[in-house]
Amino acid sequence: MVLNTEQLLNTLKSQLKSLEQEVIQHDNRLASTQRKLLQDTERFNSALFMQQGALLMPCIEQIRSSINQLEKQIRLKLAAHTIALSCERIQDRFTAVKRALQTTSLDVKSKHQQRSSNRARFAKRQQQSHQDSGFGWIASNVLHNSHEIYQELNKHLNWAKKFEQKIAEMESKLENCHSADKINLQNDILLMHRRLGKCRQAISYIEDRIQAFERPYQSHNR
Repeated sequence: MVLNTEQLLNTLKSQLKSLEQEVIQHDNRLASTQRKLLQDTERFNSALFMQQGALLMPCIEQIRSSINQLEKQIRLKLAAHTIALSCERIQDRFTAVKRALQTTSLDVKSKHQQRSSNRARFAKRQQQSHQDSGFGWIASNVLHNSHEIYQELNKHLNWAKKFEQKIAEMESKLENCHSADKINLQNDILLMHRRLGKCRQAISYIEDRIQAFERPYQSHNR
């Protein structure tokens, strides 16, 4: 029995040493983009490992802890079924890590596709929101480009200024206008006020989109 348990422990420690070398190579090969993609991903059943992210070395440490625990159980001569359960758990952990070594690239690819899909859905919602806003005449691609969106804002600010100047000019003419032309001029002023109002609404809309555009970058830089 003593010989068998010693052999068992030696075999498990040997397996751990071999697996640890594979994990070290795996973790060293991981690119920063892969680590970032999987940083919030739970790749194991919580009953096996308390681990999150791409790095697998934490799993090695937990297996080592389990083997040390098994060694104590053997030394304390606990019941055979207790020791057997511990051995099964350790083997399950070995199997899970070996599987994870083979599936990292698949997990990264899946996460990348998921993010691409989320971005596509977000862009589609943004596009629909833009169309429903009543400002569909503003090119939607402008609202996703930091340089062009500020150009669009400046363009509308200039338009608003010109409308205001035009209204002021027409209102000054109204005072000295013949009664026959006054109605037409008043209608022109009313039309210009409507254009100014629409332009100001567009300015507010663009400013809101700028704020929404910059918010993720502000959060990232905190």
